[in-house]
Amino acid sequence: MSTPARAAGCVLWRRSPAPGVEFCLVHRPKWDDWSFPKGHLKPGETELAAALREVEEETGRTCRPLTRLPRVAYRTHGGRAKTVDYWLAEETGGSFAPNDEIDAIRWLPPEAAAALLTAARDRSLLARAVRELRAVRE
Repeated sequence: MSTPARAAGCVLWRRSPAPGVEFCLVHRPKWDDWSFPKGHLKPGETELAAALREVEEETGRTCRPLTRLPRVAYRTHGGRAKTVDYWLAEETGGSFAPNDEIDAIRWLPPEAAAALLTAARDRSLLARAVRELRAVRE
């Protein structure tokens, strides 16, 4: 049995111009899916450092982590076990430029983000992030 692939990412949010918040989703052309920014850990890298690096690499945004979210475990397209550690993180600046991994991002309110997310596990993670965000903003 092989060791699971390890990755980290963020459920990235910002205050919306309208009342409320928006979440950042990324489109990966390789898989033609919508997800959250995430990626593999580099040797010796902590989960949080990887999450922040991946957000900046994939979205061009910097962010401030607020709280750790539950670890997500699943099988990759190739069948390998994978775990992803996530943080709820507030966007603090930057701008997006399309790249080889991510060709588009969208900032959406929670309901629209849930409708666009490809994987059910990401919709569950978004629901948890919304609950956590309400708790930290109250």
